[in-house]
Amino acid sequence: MLKKLKVVFEDNWILVVDKPAGLVVNRSETVKEATLQDELSEYFGLAEGDLGLGDRAGIAHRLDRETSGLLVVAKTKQAFESLQAQFKEREVVKKYIALVHGKVGSSEGVISGTLLRIESKIARVGHFGKFGIVDRRSSEGRPSFTKVSEGKEAVTDYVVRGVYSFREEKFKKIIDGMRNTKARFNYLKKNAREYTQVGVYPKTGRTHQIRVHLKSIGHPVVSDLIYGPNKLINFDLLWCPRLFLHASSIEFTHPKTKKKVQFSSELPADLEKALLLLEK
Repeated sequence: MLKKLKVVFEDNWILVVDKPAGLVVNRSETVKEATLQDELSEYFGLAEGDLGLGDRAGIAHRLDRETSGLLVVAKTKQAFESLQAQFKEREVVKKYIALVHGKVGSSEGVISGTLLRIESKIARVGHFGKFGIVDRRSSEGRPSFTKVSEGKEAVTDYVVRGVYSFREEKFKKIIDGMRNTKARFNYLKKNAREYTQVGVYPKTGRTHQIRVHLKSIGHPVVSDLIYGPNKLINFDLLWCPRLFLHASSIEFTHPKTKKKVQFSSELPADLEKALLLLEK
């Protein structure tokens, strides 16, 4: 029985689970706490030292520790190879829900059909575990700056789902409970009142891709401890205690039946609660 994971779907070939925020997906030398991989290993009855399919208990892709939502796991070698091929060929359709700072405009990205698109190269930058844009391209396809890097191409499509602002009485209550200088108070009044909920469709699967891309257009995800502005983090955490990013839907071809399957996950209660402080 899975303790920390909700089973969304399971058959003889695949397992789809709903991962809570705060749970690390894969084991590593730097991770000391129990991981999703550990729980799956116990669930599948793997012997000690047996890492399972793909050396990670069949986990077909990954989610950041801070991100909640849907994760697909293979239960057979055929299923694992099929899912890996679909991810590699960008045939898997993933949708995330994010709440970002500011009002996202219709021109902030290259238009791609009915969606907006962000294209860039992403690479590890600065401190360990942090990534950034190293080759941003303009709408005309020209590099906007010339830094050469070994970064990997990343593509993210998104659509605006709604624009929100803080309810006046809630904003005032949070502000009054903080120790702010006059400058910080004015900064928050200007930068912490408007938000946009976006549906995000990553076409590639780079580490921290969504978070880096949304920050690159000036709209960091709420309560992002790595990519959010330092001046906003303390305020964010007072009303949204964790990263507002949720993997809400995934669609792919079933490895056995060869039919399209689609699974969805509702916004978790903690994120819904945070939204109640805002109004459209």
